[in-house]
Amino acid sequence: MFIASKLLAFLTQPLAWVAALLLGALVLLGRNNAGARAHLHQRRGRQVLWLAFALLLLQGWEPLPDAFLRRMEDSYTRTPTAQELQGYQGVVVLGGALEPSYGWEGRSQVALNEAAERMVVPLALLRQKPDLQILFTGGEGALLGQGLSEADRARIFYQSMGVPPERLWLEDRSRTTYENAAFSAKLPGVDPGQRWLLLTSAWHMRRAMATFEKAGWNVTPYAVDFATGSQTPWTAYSLVRGSRKWGLVLHEVVGLMVYRATGRA
Repeated sequence: MFIASKLLAFLTQPLAWVAALLLGALVLLGRNNAGARAHLHQRRGRQVLWLAFALLLLQGWEPLPDAFLRRMEDSYTRTPTAQELQGYQGVVVLGGALEPSYGWEGRSQVALNEAAERMVVPLALLRQKPDLQILFTGGEGALLGQGLSEADRARIFYQSMGVPPERLWLEDRSRTTYENAAFSAKLPGVDPGQRWLLLTSAWHMRRAMATFEKAGWNVTPYAVDFATGSQTPWTAYSLVRGSRKWGLVLHEVVGLMVYRATGRA
């Protein structure tokens, strides 16, 4: 399932589609047929080339992917108040906010990525509720990774932030959202039937909630790392941001469909 998820992650990258179209155009334009067939291949090759160019340009127009992301995120805008936190045993923090282990080698500082809120927000929750536990779940997400697991990197981060070891549970084997839920439930001292906050990126929350509830967890969503605001200017354009946002949309939609089809959500 892990290898399949990595393949899915590649196929849901819009730039991979552009690369596939460019490759197809090169194949068509490079054929050495003669006569009418050569003319047909040349014409189709140019059409595919223009399609790749149009798809690349469209990816940068942010209002379109933001419309889908906003719909995914708007269901999880409310978070429990400080008073409501008293009824929770802990917060389950899903991995995904730490740079790969090779980015930590030879450096003296922790390395967070664009989803850093996943790691930072729990620190504020600990201050609001002194006895709240952090359960961080995440193994080595790289296909051939053999370095520090994400849980090991999380330990380094939370220790640097002064979090006492007794307030921190670490699950270091999971590589997918399904494994996050299944493996975390088996940690000594963890009771999935107690009330837990489930903290992850807002765009990922729908699949995460469905997966954890299917696995028997009593979780309340605590969404962070919102990718959209209430509106997006029509002039917002960035190939980097737009491509990433389309990747998030496609990955979550396809991922949820697969999880439901396989009974994992």
